[in-house]
Amino acid sequence: MGLLDQLAGELLGGSGGTSPVLQIAQQLLQNHEGGLAGLLAQLNQSGLAEQVQSWVGTGANLPVSADQLSAALGPDLLGKLSTALGVDAGTVSNHLAEGLPQLVDKLTPGGSLEGHGDLLAQGLGALFGR
Repeated sequence: MGLLDQLAGELLGGSGGTSPVLQIAQQLLQNHEGGLAGLLAQLNQSGLAEQVQSWVGTGANLPVSADQLSAALGPDLLGKLSTALGVDAGTVSNHLAEGLPQLVDKLTPGGSLEGHGDLLAQGLGALFGR
């Protein structure tokens, strides 16, 4: 089973619908310059370096709160995401806090980001038919 299959299976949960976390991740990467690497760099610079390192690394994932992600991503990006998805910014940040650590962890199984950001963007595009 490939990385994309694992990711989709875990996030879609067999419900036949698209996971809110997966929808938000797709929108986040589409609206963030630099894809996954750019997003993680922004989170690092916003005081979440310890969490990001744990998600990319091979150990346990440290949690992040919705408030921490809201502050790190800023109101403009959260506004774009909430508009694109038709939900409020609080819902976006709550879903990201829940799913982003696992997404990053799954995309960096060897503890490295090299090449995985492009794979995620391509995979999410394929899942959404874009």
